[in-house]
Formats: sequence, C-alpha cells, structure tokens
Amino acid sequence: MSGIIRNKLFISALNKIATSATQMLTSQAPRSMWYLCKSHNQKDFTFASNHMLKPIKLYSVQSKSSEHTKAEKELIEFLAEEIVAEKKAQKLKTIPTELDGFKVSLDGANVTLEKKLDKETITITFNINHTVDTDTDPELDPTDDKPDIGEMKSKPNFNIDIVRGNRTLGFSCSFNNELGASGADDNYNDCFGIDEVTVYKGVHNEQVYSVAGEVIDGYLYDLLMNYLEEKGISNEFAEKLIELSTSYEHSAYISLLEGLVKFTSEK
Repeated sequence: MSGIIRNKLFISALNKIATSATQMLTSQAPRSMWYLCKSHNQKDFTFASNHMLKPIKLYSVQSKSSEHTKAEKELIEFLAEEIVAEKKAQKLKTIPTELDGFKVSLDGANVTLEKKLDKETITITFNINHTVDTDTDPELDPTDDKPDIGEMKSKPNFNIDIVRGNRTLGFSCSFNNELGASGADDNYNDCFGIDEVTVYKGVHNEQVYSVAGEVIDGYLYDLLMNYLEEKGISNEFAEKLIELSTSYEHSAYISLLEGLVKFTSEK
C-alpha cells in the first residue's frame, strides 16, 4: 500500500473519531455534565429521610424486546444510562425539611417555606418548573478532554407573604441575572430583587392594587429590602434558596426520567 493511501486512511479514521467524540459530548449527558462541575455546601441544611429519593428501578429491554419498536428500545437503553449518570451527579440525596428556620414543604413542582413568629407568619412559595438557567449554550471543543460547560442552577421567581392577623404584606421577587441589577443603589449587589409589592386584607384577588418595584421610590425600595433582610430573607438566604430549588429540580428531573422508562417499558 502506498504512503498516500495510508495517509488518506489515517485522516479518515481521525475524522470519524472526532465526530464520534463530538456526538458523545452533545447528546449523551447534557444535564449530568453540568451538575458535575461544582459541589454545593451542604452544612446549612437539615435533612430527613422522608424526602429520600426512590431507588432506581431499571427495566430490562431484553425481556420484552419483541414487544418494543426500535425507537422504544433505544430510548429505554439511553434512559437507563442517563438515570445512573444523573443519580451519580446529585449533590443532595435528600431534600431538606428546614432552611434557616423555615419549614420546607413539597407538593409536586410547588415548594413552600414557612416560619411562624409571635405575631406574624412568613410564607415563601415558588414553582420549580422552567427555572433552570440555560441562557447560554456552552461551546464544546471536541479536542478538549474536560470541557468547561458551567453549571445549571434553578432560579425561580418567588412570592413572600408576611401575614399579621387578616392583613398581608406581599412581595413578588425574582433573581437577578447580574449582581447589582436591581434596586436604587448600584453599590448593593443584591442577588434578588423586588418585582412587585402589595398590601391587602383577607384573601388576595384581582382587585387588590400592587405596584412594580422598579417604579417605587428608590429609598423606599432599599428600606423594603432591609426589612426583608431583618425577616431572614437576605442575600445569603437567597443563595441557599437557589441551592434548595436546584437540588429539588434535579431530583424531579430524575423522577421524570424514571417515569419515561416505566411508561416506555410497559405494554
């Protein structure tokens, strides 16, 4: 065989290897690779076994291979591998039942945090659906053995209700994309901001007036942020809220994958 032919065959083989590596990086573990990038500090949480995730139940493809289509078998095989990878990448194996004095309650995609004081009750609520930060898609280099693909985080909008008797002071809040993106004073690096403020009696309805945080007086805005901080809802607490939401969203994603396996496997 001539040297030219050998070179062409060698270049062709390298191209195939590069293509295969690129496909693996972009399709095999799109979420689990994100979660492997950074570990979370777990010391601020109180754990309980009643929120322990269910063990993985893998379904055999061979046992019902004759009953499944090619697409179904490929889907089941991929999901089995993906579940193992996602479980391995989990930062928290249990979801905390308490966060800085707030009792944590889970109901599907809804999360409620509640703290009772002498004359008032503070309730924080949010939903984890569509909260994962995927604003930018990582650029993967197929020649890089350890590509830097950042980290996925769940940053939900959340509501704060401070109830005294039959009156409620309500806040609608959201996490800032950039530090210092909200508030009147750019010197403060708040990781969340007030989107809306309302005060009402009894049950909230559409007739209750509310004002957008961006149009209220700047000094009043800062005072309200200080007020929330005194209630325990500080920047540090908000960071822990992100960790809680991220962990719970990740566990919900794994449960969804397990549900897909069960749905596809059963005939």
